Amino acid sequence: MNEVLQSGSQPPPSNVSAWSRVARRVRVPLGFVFAVVYVWLARPTRTSLIAGALVLLPGLLLRALASGHVQKDKQLTTSGPYAYTRNPLYLGSLMLAAGFAIAARSWWIVAIMLLMFAVIYIPVIAGEERYLRETFPEYDDYARHVPRMFPRLTRYGSQQSEYSSVRYWKHREYQASIGCVVVLTILVVKLIVKLVW
Repeated sequence: MNEVLQSGSQPPPSNVSAWSRVARRVRVPLGFVFAVVYVWLARPTRTSLIAGALVLLPGLLLRALASGHVQKDKQLTTSGPYAYTRNPLYLGSLMLAAGFAIAARSWWIVAIMLLMFAVIYIPVIAGEERYLRETFPEYDDYARHVPRMFPRLTRYGSQQSEYSSVRYWKHREYQASIGCVVVLTILVVKLIVKLVW
């Protein structure tokens, strides 16, 4: 292996980094497949829909706030929610998933969500962290002080960047809101049909 590295060639990718790239590519198509399975397995009630919506709304808000701060590939973003957690977009997604799991009332859905998070999202997060570490020298200090997922109580650093609605629209974060409305509407229709029949 040392001979390969000394000749200036890159080492072969590890299985973990290779899977991280695959997981990154398949997460969106798998999400659409999961949506179909989700609607099929969901057993919503009025109470579960309300409780689920109350859990997922803060997740949507967190994702919207994070997308208005992140400046992909330009600088290491440490402002806004990034001053408290390194992955506010994924934390927001976890909150969305929890809200939808509550709304659906299905242990099968919870199991599938946990499996997808372990097999798809953890490797994607690890791959993104490797990229950030290689691209931004200050990332190591940031990672030492800011938790990967669950927020710290005090703000990290002094980066002052305002929320930008232009970045929000550029990153197309509105699609998450549209998707949530569509899925919740389908669950409401499913509930009404169940009550009528």
